[in-house]
Amino acid sequence: MSGAVAIRTSGLSKVFGGTVAVRDLDMEIARGELFGLVGPDGAGKTTVMRLLAAIMTPTSGEAWVAGLSITKEGERIKEKIGYMSQRFGLYEDLTVIENLRFYADLYEVPEKERSARTERLLGFSNLTPFKSRLAGQLSGGMKQKLGLACALIHTPEILFLDEPTNGVDPVSRRDFWKILYDLLKEGVTIFISTAYLDEAERCTQIGFMHKGALLMKDEPLRIKKSFGLPVIEIWTDDARQAGELVRNMAGVKGASIYGDRLHVTFSSMESVDAVVARLGASGVRVRDHRGIVPSLEDVFITMAEA
Repeated sequence: MSGAVAIRTSGLSKVFGGTVAVRDLDMEIARGELFGLVGPDGAGKTTVMRLLAAIMTPTSGEAWVAGLSITKEGERIKEKIGYMSQRFGLYEDLTVIENLRFYADLYEVPEKERSARTERLLGFSNLTPFKSRLAGQLSGGMKQKLGLACALIHTPEILFLDEPTNGVDPVSRRDFWKILYDLLKEGVTIFISTAYLDEAERCTQIGFMHKGALLMKDEPLRIKKSFGLPVIEIWTDDARQAGELVRNMAGVKGASIYGDRLHVTFSSMESVDAVVARLGASGVRVRDHRGIVPSLEDVFITMAEA
């Protein structure tokens, strides 16, 4: 395995009963990458992360994390990674500093390094003023930052974050991403799953999962540019009604609503005028329309509905 590769999978699969959660996953993630795994609920994102963190055993296939096999060297992998699940195990009856010390014990951080690491992480996450506050009394955004600090206490090479900003307010989300960018500058490889497509835009590489399969993996801009289908932005008096109508029309591959506008993906440009005319005939006034570069949401909705 190349030293430039942080994560590699080969035919990685996981089946629960009769349900295929992950299907023949083949991918590589370079060291120093900020990789975003995107997809709807139930796509298999959390299962992939648990497999790579050596928390779960695959049904078939193999993966290597930091050069180590998930099936043969799981315990060694745990020394190399930080893993923050959707419900990270903070102890709400302990203070911020006590949680950090607990995780330092858990990861067997050398005693002589603990104080410096703890103070650095408190400063890094802007939690220094709150180090004596009980974790249970922190806001949602502060809890997420504390969870991240705890996952970093042993200085991991690779960081796994499972939808870390889900349900967090926009300001805290912005602060959280600033911390991630700072980690990226320090050479940490970050693997994050997210349901927020605006967050996916911030990743250096993204992968789109649907029904257990990885449908595509590339840089966000390259995915949008290589989409290959025309996307038309339509202004109407009732975008919601228009969206419901166009989804069932011939030549339409997908549609998503953006305020008073509708982004419609077509199988070809020849279908555009006919769809606009049919909207008008259905009582929806089309004020204007124009071709646009697709958003990630346009791409993913179209692929999911294919």
